[in-house]
This record gives sequence, structure tokens and C-alpha cells, in this order.
Amino acid sequence: MKTLEHGHARLDVKSIQEDGTFSGYASLFGVTDLGKDVVSKGAFTKSLGSRPASRVRMLREHDQAEPIGVWTSIAEDATGLAVSGKLVLDTVKGRETHALLKAGALDGLSIGYRTKSARLDKAKGVRMLDEVELHEISVVTFPMLPAATVHAVKHNGQTQFSALVDAINSARDSLKD
Repeated sequence: MKTLEHGHARLDVKSIQEDGTFSGYASLFGVTDLGKDVVSKGAFTKSLGSRPASRVRMLREHDQAEPIGVWTSIAEDATGLAVSGKLVLDTVKGRETHALLKAGALDGLSIGYRTKSARLDKAKGVRMLDEVELHEISVVTFPMLPAATVHAVKHNGQTQFSALVDAINSARDSLKD
């Protein structure tokens, strides 16, 4: 049995609403992550055709024991895997995740997938993921794809947390070097 792989991106949150809804990118096309994987445009096409957004699990830190919400939309666009979802605020983990996202303490997304088709680009030293079977998308603390960043986080109608989020992301990136 093949194990589930994970690919990470910083949560590209457009807004986190009081009702727990948010959107962002779970993966970016053509960008090398810290694990030396690159997702090719179209890699999710077959998987999304057979598994609607509501059947892709929303987890926190890939913990299968406690789902935190539901995905309402998952689609490939020119940039990557665009997602929208809603945290279930009637659960402890859902409320916790909501609070942490609003504060900027969490900003990452990570895909849980099985590789269906990949090739090694020896010149670049990366694995090109041409087709993946998407199983879950998690909100995570430390993403492996630093290229996707938080744009704005709304909290009571304000967006003053973006500077704090940038500082946290910068500090985290400097620790990896």
C-alpha cells in the first residue's frame, strides 16, 4: 500500500470571514517546494473529475481523526489549485483554527495525495508531478511551498494583521536557512 504524500503551500487567504469561510491556494503550478517537487499544470484534473470538493477532507496538520471543516470549491486555475472552504465552528478544532488563521498564527495549506504519474527532471534536480490523486487538504503551521503568501486577513473588518503575518513568515523562512 502506497503511503499518502504531502505537498505544502502557504495559505493564500483572501479573507477569513466570521462564519469560518476562507479561500486560497493549496498548491501552485511550476513552483519547487522544499521537498524538491513541482506540480505540473493539470496534475489535479482527473482527480477533481472523480472527487468533488465535498469529498476532499479538510484537516488540520493532516490529522485524520479530527476534520475541521468542508471544502466548498476546489479548482485548477492558471496559478494553481484554488480552494474555498468553511471551518465547522461548532467543533473545538474548527474554532481554534479559525482564531489562529485570523491572528495570522496559521497560514499554510498542505495537500495529501498519491502520485499517479511523475518524472524526474535531472537538470533541475526536481520531481515533476504530472498527475496526483488528491485525498485531503490541511491547514498547517509550516508549509513546504513558501511562494504562496497571505494577502489579507479580515478580523472585525480590519486588515492590519498582514504586517504581522509577513514578519512571522520571514522569521520562519530565516530559521530554515
